[in-house]
Amino acid sequence: MRLANKKVIITGAANGIGKAIAKCFAKEGAIISILDIDYVKASLVAEEILKDGGAAYAVQCDVGDSHQVDIAFKGAIKKMGGLNVLVNNAGIIRQSLIVDMLEKDWDAIIRTNLKSVFLCTQKALQEMIRENDGGRIIALSSIHAQLSEPSCSHYTASKGGIEAFIRTVASEVAPYKITANFIRPGATYTELTTPMYTDSVKKSLYERIPLREIAHADWVANAALFLASNESGYMTGQDITVDGGYLMNGSLPGAKYWQE
Repeated sequence: MRLANKKVIITGAANGIGKAIAKCFAKEGAIISILDIDYVKASLVAEEILKDGGAAYAVQCDVGDSHQVDIAFKGAIKKMGGLNVLVNNAGIIRQSLIVDMLEKDWDAIIRTNLKSVFLCTQKALQEMIRENDGGRIIALSSIHAQLSEPSCSHYTASKGGIEAFIRTVASEVAPYKITANFIRPGATYTELTTPMYTDSVKKSLYERIPLREIAHADWVANAALFLASNESGYMTGQDITVDGGYLMNGSLPGAKYWQE
């Protein structure tokens, strides 16, 4: 039980990677608060965890709204009896070329993906510093913080912003023995992304990804588990990239460098 009695808040955990993290942490003994704008789906995840013998609460919250974040954190911390770990997972994606992008779409992505990380991290740190027992801040970035993604400049900007923010958080809170790290998932099967992985997309991904697989959300959850556990205690301001080798791969698929 690597997270026995640890109190954890996970944003956007009603689906996808956030849901996988919540279930993974609960199996390791953590008490989970699932913050999500969709209370019905968040409640279903909490019910699954409870049926498996874990402890979880569903909390409705628009994590881009400072007032809602304040209320949600106060309620979750009171229910759990403290806070040891925050996982900033909430995120959305939309597509638009820069020349056609609507300001409202830019604002929506930055608000949900980046502003929420600031708001939730600030509340978590206030509690962790007050408790004076260390803590863990984890954020979900993307390999597209490092790679371009045409038609998603607002998304890539938000993920790049998360990485810069978390590094600075790590510097500021190190004296309190609080660590801050982020995870860069690559292509991952979730409720949102699975319909995108057509046969042609999978073929292209398998040519680029050395391990020739698309990740399952559980695989990303395992990285989050490490960062939340005592095992990562001397690691801060760092990233774990879970992408099957996509980001590091500099080869030319199918190319032959030397002709015989």
